[in-house]
Amino acid sequence: MSDIIQLLPDSVANQIAAGEVIQRPASVVKELVENALDAGAKEVHVMVVDAGKTSILVIDDGCGMSATDARLAFERHATSKIRKADDLFDLHTMGFRGEALASIAAVAQVELTTRMAVDEVGTVTTIHGSRFVSQEPVQCAVGSQFKVENLFYNVPARRKFLKSNATELNNILAAYERIVLVYPHVAFSLHSNGAEVSSLKASGMRQRVIDVFGKRINQDLLPVAVDTTLCRISGYVGKPEAARKKGAHQFFFVNGRYMRHPYFAKAVMAPFERLVPQGEQVPFFIYFEVDPADIDVNIHPTKTEIKFDNEQAIWQILSAAVKDAVGKFNDVPSIDFDTEGKPEFPPFIPGNGGSTPPAGGGNPLYNPFKDTRGSHDASNMRHWEELYQKTEMEVTQERTLFDDQEEKDAPADIIAEKSPIHYQYKGKYVMTAVKSGLMIIDQHRAHLRVLYEEYLEKMRMHRWASQSMLFPEIVVFPPTEADVVVQLAPELSEVGFSITDLGGGSFSIDGVPADIEGVDATAMLREIVAAAKEKVGRPREEVDAAVALTMARRAAIPQGQVLSNEEMESLVNRLFGCSNVNMSPDGKNILGILQQEEMEHLLG
Repeated sequence: MSDIIQLLPDSVANQIAAGEVIQRPASVVKELVENALDAGAKEVHVMVVDAGKTSILVIDDGCGMSATDARLAFERHATSKIRKADDLFDLHTMGFRGEALASIAAVAQVELTTRMAVDEVGTVTTIHGSRFVSQEPVQCAVGSQFKVENLFYNVPARRKFLKSNATELNNILAAYERIVLVYPHVAFSLHSNGAEVSSLKASGMRQRVIDVFGKRINQDLLPVAVDTTLCRISGYVGKPEAARKKGAHQFFFVNGRYMRHPYFAKAVMAPFERLVPQGEQVPFFIYFEVDPADIDVNIHPTKTEIKFDNEQAIWQILSAAVKDAVGKFNDVPSIDFDTEGKPEFPPFIPGNGGSTPPAGGGNPLYNPFKDTRGSHDASNMRHWEELYQKTEMEVTQERTLFDDQEEKDAPADIIAEKSPIHYQYKGKYVMTAVKSGLMIIDQHRAHLRVLYEEYLEKMRMHRWASQSMLFPEIVVFPPTEADVVVQLAPELSEVGFSITDLGGGSFSIDGVPADIEGVDATAMLREIVAAAKEKVGRPREEVDAAVALTMARRAAIPQGQVLSNEEMESLVNRLFGCSNVNMSPDGKNILGILQQEEMEHLLG
């Protein structure tokens, strides 16, 4: 029998490796920018065309490469960052495997132009699909310039599964944010199709966060700082009022590397447990500095999953540091000076004769250690089994009630014989009598369902009026969200928003939907963008649903609002005109019915 096992060609092996390392254009941007930072660059410029599908250009002013290194850099496992296995436990660079450039060159057409400061001329190296094309001298600046064109041109299946330009650009912006937040002393710029998306000057850590996410976030940041023998933690955490249901900016970095760590995220949120509503998240930017020997970054090709040697101890340190930051922010108690109309209580002075101690009561003969079980009627204990026995008739009645429940709860039957008089319980529930018993409706969820379906219908019919604002409001978005606002422009216009792009991530809100008077337009727009950001590249119906749900949440009747009988009647009638009367758009129960039989049993 002939041998069947053989070594794969290097080009095939590189394409297989590229499947792990290079997943989309954002992966190329991440690897090239990290290489620039490892080379000591002080300025990094990124330019993409068609969200990186056509071209990606990364220019840096780092140390550059010699002609020999420029050729060798594209070989698999060729790296200048480690020499032996022990170096894996003392990493001080972003990259170390020597796979990135080989993987990129395997699935794209790459041109590298580079020069070292000691050389008079540089070199330009061209490689297409792992195949060396040419290398020749060229006049260029000190540093490196990587040009990656036609990504996945030789792997059609991979290129076919790339998402839309909007989705891929959003992924590039996310990767760009994760890098620039770690290196505030480096200047960055990002251009898409010739237009400037971001330009960041070298600055401090707090200023870099402000430059990326806008000046508004500055007032919401609380400094976090702690230094122990295990780790050093610094950064910022948001104030409780900065909590958001969606779109909260949350970042962890360890030794200058972005990471995901749900376990540490719980440590940050633990001090906010009683300070923010359930389900909301606060922003945070937390930077860890630990001994490289105490972490393992070599467990995933993207290096975003990192294992800590002392994970539980660091969790406790992080939680205590965040709790201390929140405590310092809230350490001044509020003083209520509004005492008009409030009763005055005179101070108690001992010996003044103004009060007497309460008289004691109780049975002086009671002994808690005396056994009194014999005083009970023993016959009650002997016949306890009879209490749990049901007659055959009772069982039959229960089955009948269960089988007929769906028929009794049909919306048509309920609305047909409901009472015109309603009762509001604690400003939260609307209660009304119906044929089968007492119907209890959550007023907020009911109004949410009503508004959600009305808003969707108006968006489909394109008949939403706009109310001009007397004083336009300016709102600033980070690059990842500013692009979403531009894409959402047609949908926002259809629902009544009039928004002007001022450039640089700034937008002017000139008009709002006519039916949402009194709602904070800026906060609503931020929530709409955060919700739609998760739907970028999805069908138009999903984006419309996200916009409608966000607007409905903002405009729905809040818990605790007192309603008149006419308002409750209108709400109930509008609810039963919806396609789904039982569930809110976010999947929560709207109403329940206390059956007549249950009430009779309760009071029987």
